[in-house]
Amino acid sequence: MAVSIKEISDNVRLAREMTMLGNYESSEVYYEGCLQMISKLILVISDSLRKTKWQQVQKQVSSEYEHVKILKTMLQTLRLETSVEVPTGVRKRDEPNLADITNSDAFSQNDPDIWPPPTPVDHSNGPKSRIAVAKRSDAKKYPASRAGSSTAKKLEINRHSKSIKKEERPTSSRSERIGDNKPEKDHKDSENNEKNEPTDEKKFECHGMERELADTLERDIVQKNPNIHWDDIADLHEAKRLLEEAVVWPMWMPDFFKGIRRPWKGVLMVGPPGTGKTMLAKAVATECGTTFFNVSSSTLTSKYRGESEKMVRLLFEMARFYAPSTIFIDEIDSLCSRRGSESEHEASRRVKSELLVQMDGITANNEEPGKVVMVLAATNFPWDIDEALRRRLEKRIYIPLPTMEGREALLKINLREVKLDPDINLTTIAKRLDGFSGADITNVCRDASMMSMRRKICGLRPDQIKQLPKEELDLPVTMRDFEEALDKNNKSVSKEDLDKYERWMNEFGSS
Repeated sequence: MAVSIKEISDNVRLAREMTMLGNYESSEVYYEGCLQMISKLILVISDSLRKTKWQQVQKQVSSEYEHVKILKTMLQTLRLETSVEVPTGVRKRDEPNLADITNSDAFSQNDPDIWPPPTPVDHSNGPKSRIAVAKRSDAKKYPASRAGSSTAKKLEINRHSKSIKKEERPTSSRSERIGDNKPEKDHKDSENNEKNEPTDEKKFECHGMERELADTLERDIVQKNPNIHWDDIADLHEAKRLLEEAVVWPMWMPDFFKGIRRPWKGVLMVGPPGTGKTMLAKAVATECGTTFFNVSSSTLTSKYRGESEKMVRLLFEMARFYAPSTIFIDEIDSLCSRRGSESEHEASRRVKSELLVQMDGITANNEEPGKVVMVLAATNFPWDIDEALRRRLEKRIYIPLPTMEGREALLKINLREVKLDPDINLTTIAKRLDGFSGADITNVCRDASMMSMRRKICGLRPDQIKQLPKEELDLPVTMRDFEEALDKNNKSVSKEDLDKYERWMNEFGSS
């Protein structure tokens, strides 16, 4: 197989990037692969001048590789040295004896610039090591005076050697007592703070390059509390009931949903744009109290070969770690369309295969009560979804356009922050909005609430508009405003589209 010069340059670039990031193990792997490819390329080059240039490149890359190995060895040596603990009763060669220090003139009251030897630090990152650090920092922060600082030093020595009695402390002045008492008080406060510190929540751990991918997922898509409830969504009672049965009830009654009653692997929400599918997914996560993963195709896409599949695998590993959790894949048709088409790319097919494998792997995790990973998906084009994915999304729910009751509820929700004219009739307006989606109704309400302002500023100059008081602009919304808004806004969903959704649900629906 011919060696590509582009592959060699990509490997060198990645090796240098890993070196700059301090990831020397990955850098070594890239350098080794690059050197092997250069060796193969030199063997097939016939031109002596070109071969000489490539040999110089190989020498340069090899030199960089040797430097990386030296850095890695130095780092490992430093880690070993810092992790070695001195046995009890054994003193380092240059470490002075505490008993000798207390009797020497180096710590006399006349020389406050000489500090006692540092206290050995416990590198276990436990509470004791943090308290020791706090004590040393407090001792440096409050030297008080020359005599007081000397007294504080003697007290520090006394804590470790316990050979100096308390009555031997000189307390000749008020400044000394202040210098002694302040660190003691702060030490107690730091100990109390350590006791009152809340325990850190669990964090998903991985190593190497996968740590960066996991950080990206946590930063971009993890949402602990979407704070959307069922009452925030108008109408859609049947969809709410089905989602409660498929997602919420298994969380509340884990002992019942076992065996043949196991929770569904996935739920697909199908419907026209603007009907509230994303809002329903967030409400599910809020009502369940689960970790919410909001995923789109751009989140799981990378320009590097193999990283997209790793992102999919890490996503499901994180979901299992933070279980119970909800993975919501919006516009899933763009991520997992039909396989086998002529326009399908190889990388896209690998991502789809990994997604299907991971969704099948959720079942084993669902055997543990309360540790449920639910996949919610939404799409406006259900007929473009791959058949294997459709089989894994066992519940397929239709989210229709709002009914008469739903349109009236949407009007009340959208207009709750504006003033309404007493003569306005929301029922009449709701009848006029037949065939409008939830997003369309929101646009009509926004347009109607701005009509009075538009009439008021019509023909005025910018300086006159700025001088208008808020009371003249914030007028109640009238029926006339809605009439004008309805004339300017039309529905976005056609009758033909609704017929296509109905036919697909009749054939593949599972509600």
